[in-house]
Amino acid sequence: MPGDVYSTPKYLFDDVPAPGELWEVAKGVMWLRMPLPMALDHINLYLLEEDDGWWIIDTGIAIGPTQALWEQIFAESLGGKPVKAVLSTHYHPDHVGMAGWLCERWQAPFYMTQAEYLSGLAFSRMQPEHFSWSSERYLQRAGYAPEQVERARERFNGFGDYIKPMPTAYRRLVDGASLTIGGRRWRVVVGSGHCPEHACLYSETLNILISGDQVIPKITSNVSVMAGEPEANPLKDWLASHERFLDTLPADALVLPAHNAPFHGLHTRLRHLIEHHEEHLLALEEACVEAAPTAMELLPVLFKRPLDDSQLGLALGECVAHLNYLHQRGQLARELSGNGQYTYRSIDDTLRLRLRRNRAEPDDQAVLQV
Repeated sequence: MPGDVYSTPKYLFDDVPAPGELWEVAKGVMWLRMPLPMALDHINLYLLEEDDGWWIIDTGIAIGPTQALWEQIFAESLGGKPVKAVLSTHYHPDHVGMAGWLCERWQAPFYMTQAEYLSGLAFSRMQPEHFSWSSERYLQRAGYAPEQVERARERFNGFGDYIKPMPTAYRRLVDGASLTIGGRRWRVVVGSGHCPEHACLYSETLNILISGDQVIPKITSNVSVMAGEPEANPLKDWLASHERFLDTLPADALVLPAHNAPFHGLHTRLRHLIEHHEEHLLALEEACVEAAPTAMELLPVLFKRPLDDSQLGLALGECVAHLNYLHQRGQLARELSGNGQYTYRSIDDTLRLRLRRNRAEPDDQAVLQV
């Protein structure tokens, strides 16, 4: 495996395409952007060309101008050729939101991993009544106050508003399998952590990785524990996936991510993402040395900016993911307090002594200076 020749991400373009505009990143590989109605205001989608049609990789969200932009692309940019297949890297609404409509529009097959397809079906069909006692208990144990639990109940509605009815059939993607598109072999590379079974595609011929949300150059994908699986350990899966990508994918691959822009520097970015979470783990462990905080009380350790209700759920899920990782690895003790909240305490005596020593050193220095 060659060394990482890019110490920082090197972007393929100095600009980005306008919504609905196609840019060629390699022969037969087109990049386009669709708008998103949130702080992260775009998603990157990719089209792969064959002699007799096109593959769509990820679909955009099912609100706003997405459908009209797709119709514009069909009319102006595909050279009169049909859509042959639709593939979603994972089940989140910006990636699968238009899949059902596209497959019906073109009577095209739908490709997805099994865990993502089933997760998409479940989340797209959730109703407010699915906020159950288990949802309430998860939030309570994480440190939500009763009024915060009620606000979360009022906001709960699944993904149905952002996803067209999903395709009623799919073709299963599995790790290591191959798709032949445009005469090229695209290997399915499955990662986990951000979602259960995220599919990336790698072409050795082009040395291109379509990475979805598994590797993004500027932002870190959310890695969360949710109420439906409160003891999950997605951060363990996330870190293991990135280590495996380092071992099995070349450092000089061109990465086509779902957000930001195509870039070189895969190994540098993977190492940065691993280090980012390891730093968060250490910071949380240190915050639990002499106190026994809840997950809610630990949010400022991970997030320095204020969080509103729309951000709080994902932030809490990320914090719990780190705490579950440390607890299940035996680095944090977890206890259920009398008010039904989990509290955490470090059980690493070496860390406790080191922190006390570090706090003492500045005082000694101050005396010397005087």
